[in-house]
Amino acid sequence: MQDQNTLAGSGLARLSAKEMLDGYRNGLFTPVDVVDAVIDALEDVDGRCNIVVTPMYDQARKAAEAATAAWRDGAPTGPLCGVPVSVKDLIFVAGVPACAGSPAMKDHVPGADAAVVSALQRAGAVMTCKTTTCEAGYKLTADSPLSGITRNPWHLGRTSGGSSGGAAAGVAAGAGPLALGTDAVGSIRVPASFCGVFGIKPTFGLVPRAPGFFPPSWGSLAHTGPIGRTVADTAALLEVLAGYDRRDAVSLPQPQRAFPAEAGPLEGLTIGYTEDFGYAAVAPAVRAAFRRTLGVLEGLGTRLVPDHPGLDPDILDSILKPIGYTEQASAVSDRSEALLACSEDDFNAVVRQGRTYSGTDYMNATHRRAILRGRFLSLFERVDALLTPTVAVPAFAAGTLGVDQIDGKPVDPHLGWSPFSWPINLAGLPAASAPVGFDPDGLPIGLQVVAPWLDEPVILRIAAALEAAQPWAGSWPGFRAP
Repeated sequence: MQDQNTLAGSGLARLSAKEMLDGYRNGLFTPVDVVDAVIDALEDVDGRCNIVVTPMYDQARKAAEAATAAWRDGAPTGPLCGVPVSVKDLIFVAGVPACAGSPAMKDHVPGADAAVVSALQRAGAVMTCKTTTCEAGYKLTADSPLSGITRNPWHLGRTSGGSSGGAAAGVAAGAGPLALGTDAVGSIRVPASFCGVFGIKPTFGLVPRAPGFFPPSWGSLAHTGPIGRTVADTAALLEVLAGYDRRDAVSLPQPQRAFPAEAGPLEGLTIGYTEDFGYAAVAPAVRAAFRRTLGVLEGLGTRLVPDHPGLDPDILDSILKPIGYTEQASAVSDRSEALLACSEDDFNAVVRQGRTYSGTDYMNATHRRAILRGRFLSLFERVDALLTPTVAVPAFAAGTLGVDQIDGKPVDPHLGWSPFSWPINLAGLPAASAPVGFDPDGLPIGLQVVAPWLDEPVILRIAAALEAAQPWAGSWPGFRAP
């Protein structure tokens, strides 16, 4: 499972962000050394997996030179000074194309930075490239008409997941320790699970999306958040990203705070768990990995209780689609039929269905969404966190929308195989995916940890303890051929 001869890039590219910062501090190497190694790794992984939309290598090298000078002078410019970070192509970087996987946006170059990009710059991070996404983030793979198919570094015949698939695949394959992603129905957590890395979707509004979070599709569902190889690295990036920005109407006026990620005992926590929400189809390998992980966590001192919010089995069709599909259709309402014809058939199917919902349908779904939120409120009066599988299946064939059945049960091929991710977006809750093992084919499987609103620290506490008990950062993909 770990073929060291096929690992991408040099050892520097595979270091954690913490190890990079320690190396800079102790004069063992410089940001220029690291960024050169990461660029080499990105080029190698891109050739295998197709993860880069737009290289930003020239400006990355200039930023690395500035960071090297800052460390040499004993005055690093921020908490991530000289640390390379990739940026998903839905997020605006001024002067760099932001195509969002869409033929209609292929010439779009924003003139302003997203708030999270400004935060990266203030922290001294080095942006290396824009990574692949599906069109407008509408599905849970990273394939698009512009960039083609993004593949999983563990098995090139399988999907990386998405829509932050290029971000997760790059981190998994050792092309830098950190990435920026977005998540409207699972787009951080699904690729983190499929690629065997850690990713967290923060509380809705904790990380600002303006200006230029693109597109406005799935607007009431979409979050921005970090993906990393380690819990500590990911938490450090979240500290940089979180903050109030009045340009984003849903940005929460929260003070800056730390997000500790030290491993420790879990005594005192009561954690609910469900492997299927009471109704979902789940692959046997995923169930087995989930049950094994419960045993690990129980051994760490936590109190585990079977529990879940009692969701209605029809929420995909009665809540998620009337809201998400309507928002997607609205986002492209000014797009000509000729431009839409350049998009994928599956994307246009979502747009067509979104156009069929009435305002009454949308508001009825919004009302049911409020009831769903109330069920999570009740759940978190009983437990401190909730555990589920991240995805109901391991990574499936690259270039496909999804699977249409699991363990003999039919599921919606667009979103039905990820029944655990998008209900959390409907509620606006924080949630993360942590690696918990592999299926018999060597494909990663993830555990989802969900917490009450603004309680990202309990997620990080659980994930850090799990990471210490069964470390995953040393497992490297071998780019297995299809």
